[in-house]
Amino acid sequence: MLELEFAQLSETGPVRPHNEDFIGCVEPTGPEQARSHGWLFALADGVGGQDLGEVASRTAIETVLEGFRTSKAGEPHAAVLTRIVQSANAAVYEAGRAASPGGVRMATTIVLCALRFDRAVVAHVGDSRCYVIRRGHIDALTRDHTVVNEQLRLGVITGREGASASMRHVLTRSLGNDLFVNVDVGEHHVFPGDVLLVCSDGLHGPVPAPELLRAVAHHRDLDAVARHLVDLAHRKDGSDNASVQLIRVKTTERVGMYRGRPYKLR
Repeated sequence: MLELEFAQLSETGPVRPHNEDFIGCVEPTGPEQARSHGWLFALADGVGGQDLGEVASRTAIETVLEGFRTSKAGEPHAAVLTRIVQSANAAVYEAGRAASPGGVRMATTIVLCALRFDRAVVAHVGDSRCYVIRRGHIDALTRDHTVVNEQLRLGVITGREGASASMRHVLTRSLGNDLFVNVDVGEHHVFPGDVLLVCSDGLHGPVPAPELLRAVAHHRDLDAVARHLVDLAHRKDGSDNASVQLIRVKTTERVGMYRGRPYKLR
């Protein structure tokens, strides 16, 4: 059976008046639910002013957690995550329309990581990220939906230009702007010893990937890693909220897939 340990932390920081990030997770109640539904980790980073970013991120996370809990047993995670992110998008959109007589625009990023058997399915919209740390290497499992990242992908600007570009935080995709949103979803095998790191841009902006890797390598305790990373982000920048979820894979259950259904490998 898949066994995990995890830690999570979200803090406002020294500059922002309130925390527009929101995090949550769904843990299975036992082995049967671990196989039928698995685990879900979710992080959102609200955008916009006043309290609306905070409302958007909380609305999105509460929607996806409830959608995951009530999903059908054995339903493929890719389908579940696509559906619940669309539900979260609609919930944020409607919350914005109901926020005042004329409605307001509110938006949030979101990244989800669902785990079951020997696989992780990652879904995201925006620039919150998920990394996998394995055998001394760190790799991003998400691609930022930002203007600068699209320019980098197309070769319009260089990496050095992108790092200092004034529009590096401008999103090309987020929840709440329209009734429907395009969700990126990927499925990945996981192995014992892997650490999945989910974070907002308030953490991955000031703390580059090599430093994330070093923190995980130097601290065995995940709570200590989370505390170190959030403190580091606030020392290096501090202008944004910082949030992180760390998931260490302890054991996995090897399965094959046939028409979206798992079968045990001998």
